[in-house]
Amino acid sequence: MQRLTHEEILGWLRETRPAALDQLFAQADQVRRERVGDAVHLRGLVEISNYCVRQCHYCGLRAARSTPRYRMNREEIVACAHKAVELGFGTLVMQAGEDFGIEAEWLAGVIRQIKSETPLAITLSLGERLLDEARLWRQAGADRYLVRFETSDPELYAAIHPLRGAAISDRVELLRELRKMGYEIGSGVMAGIPGQTYEILARDIELFAELDLDMIGIGPFIAHPETPLGAPDVATAGEDQVPNSELMVLKAVALTRLVCPEANMPATTALATINTVDGREHGLESGANVFMPILTPSPYRQMYQIYPGKACVDEDATQCNQCLRGRIQRLNRSVGEGQGGRRSGGGEAAFGNASQSAAATKARQPLSDELGQKESSQPAEETLSQFVVLR
Repeated sequence: MQRLTHEEILGWLRETRPAALDQLFAQADQVRRERVGDAVHLRGLVEISNYCVRQCHYCGLRAARSTPRYRMNREEIVACAHKAVELGFGTLVMQAGEDFGIEAEWLAGVIRQIKSETPLAITLSLGERLLDEARLWRQAGADRYLVRFETSDPELYAAIHPLRGAAISDRVELLRELRKMGYEIGSGVMAGIPGQTYEILARDIELFAELDLDMIGIGPFIAHPETPLGAPDVATAGEDQVPNSELMVLKAVALTRLVCPEANMPATTALATINTVDGREHGLESGANVFMPILTPSPYRQMYQIYPGKACVDEDATQCNQCLRGRIQRLNRSVGEGQGGRRSGGGEAAFGNASQSAAATKARQPLSDELGQKESSQPAEETLSQFVVLR
């Protein structure tokens, strides 16, 4: 019994045979069930500001882009928190661009009010803020902090994230500091960044495990067309370029579940954007266990345009909640109760028979068939059965 090696992760990222991929997805789904259960936790997402000081080459919120800007006030944010409780969510996620107009003391007051009036966990996703600010918010009651490192490759990171003045960006070190403060920490990457190779994405997945992340989000790279990387002639890594496809995202999700079996992992909005019909369901079938319904009120939700065509922007919070609960029910999964923090312990979980996973859920055709993959005449190698989760 052994861990997945770098070469094995790399091989699975390159895998195209439907029978082999169905085995991968089934094993990830089984590990998900054994380690975090069948519950799908709902995290209510409130996009509190679309101001941003950064110039990321793909993001519609970048400072150089001319677009209407907003910041939600205290009363609006607290109202969203109470709406989250009404809808049965256990967590409120406050997300924004890197907006230093959100003053640390002011936000600490908002956090204290929400914690005093609701049973919600609070997750912050506010970019690279000062450590003293993050410490203040933790003391005010914030439970989790999410900052995506986007890619583990320093050169690729620098190519898509211009420096913010003289400030040096080290999101991995920031995550380590946030953990020392007592936060649950979350991060993630995009699959298909121009210039991203399979080797880089494999190292990303290994870094998830090295950091022992509590939350991990993986979505497809989607550039806003009014950004440098939204141009049609962007340079790529050629034949070794990772595609920004649904299938690639699902392979990365499944492998991440195998190397980080206890992490909370969302089926992301970006995944639902490239497959509006059942992208979220495919994410849940590949190892994910979280949905993040949008609570941001109109007209703000239409103004938070990281990329165009984002799923669910035309629904209100109640409609989004009903839709996602229906999707969960159709997979014979349950909606999680409480705050849904990371579940720890449990010892070693050995990979078992994938049919056990299939029998516990509503009968569905193989995921590779749903993704439109053509069956290969080459049989799948029984490679996954020799591994156990060692966490």
